[in-house]
Amino acid sequence: MRNRVLVLLSVVTLLMVVVSASVLVVAQSQAGAAATPNVKSGGTANTRLVWDPTAPPPANWTPPRTPWGDPDLRGYYLNLSYTPLQRPQALAGKALYTNEEAVEAFKKAVALDAEVDPTTIHYDWKEYGMDQWQSPVRPNRRTSMIVDPPDGRIPPLTEEAKKRRDEAAAREKAKGNDVQSPGTYTRCITGNGGPPRVPGGVTAESQIVQGPGYVVQIIEANNDVRIIPLDGRPHLPSNVKGWLGDARGHFEGNTLVVETTNFRDDRVWQGATSGLRLVERFTMADPKTLKYEFTVTDPSTWTRPWSVEAPLPKIEPPLYEFACHEQNYGLINWTTGMLARDKEGIGQSGRAPVFSEEDGGK
Repeated sequence: MRNRVLVLLSVVTLLMVVVSASVLVVAQSQAGAAATPNVKSGGTANTRLVWDPTAPPPANWTPPRTPWGDPDLRGYYLNLSYTPLQRPQALAGKALYTNEEAVEAFKKAVALDAEVDPTTIHYDWKEYGMDQWQSPVRPNRRTSMIVDPPDGRIPPLTEEAKKRRDEAAAREKAKGNDVQSPGTYTRCITGNGGPPRVPGGVTAESQIVQGPGYVVQIIEANNDVRIIPLDGRPHLPSNVKGWLGDARGHFEGNTLVVETTNFRDDRVWQGATSGLRLVERFTMADPKTLKYEFTVTDPSTWTRPWSVEAPLPKIEPPLYEFACHEQNYGLINWTTGMLARDKEGIGQSGRAPVFSEEDGGK
């Protein structure tokens, strides 16, 4: 009996030690995770996580199909990236990092993004786990999202586009700041999802819904919804235009190809006109990644078309609403602040000039 009691006590003691050790390991893991930006990717960044556009599809994986036979793109996605839209001049001629270089560049970008300047007014997205450095974004071998032209840069503006830009700036300067000065996103008329949607920023979640003959893309912020018919119908007449344009889609193998035209004249996207022609391609690259590509063509704006590629990570549902309305008090506050800046000579940065005794602070 005594031996049984000793054995029982030994077992209990051993279990207590194991449980205590497990709790300690978990606590240490959580503490390390909390201190490391982007645990899902950047905090544990390694060469196995790098997006490599030259790599073949995963072995033993077949892209899924819907019950009616179309490529299955349904799900929730995050439209974020630490890869710049245009290739930095310091990387001229270098289209791809090595895997190791991609990880290092990514870690630096994550660390910089996780820093907060307390003197700058900003949304505190991290409270809700929505900052970019808290997301499952991956390192990318590409040094720019632009893949064509080969230099990774937006092509030069045409002379017509330069004149249009300068005239618009002159009109805005003569008018001064008012409630119509900020863009349609700030004014809650449209979201920030394009199309096309350049990865980056915040409120970058989206959902793809499919049904026979249609694909629907629900985009935050501001609940933009694109309904994309797949039945081969022609585009709307050219005089019927919308903020999101007029989209028509079809499948090429496992890729959804969407052509969008008929954009509004007063829509602002990289200085393009309403004659912009957009072609997007959506492809499941692996079970957790949607490859998003687009090409924009507007001879009235750029000297040639240009194209972008970006991997979008799949995320867990739901899609959280980011809603606002045009009479939101924030718009009035923005206008009041800008008028005060104009009067004080401070400008868009929101910072007064650094005082210098030599120039009296001028």
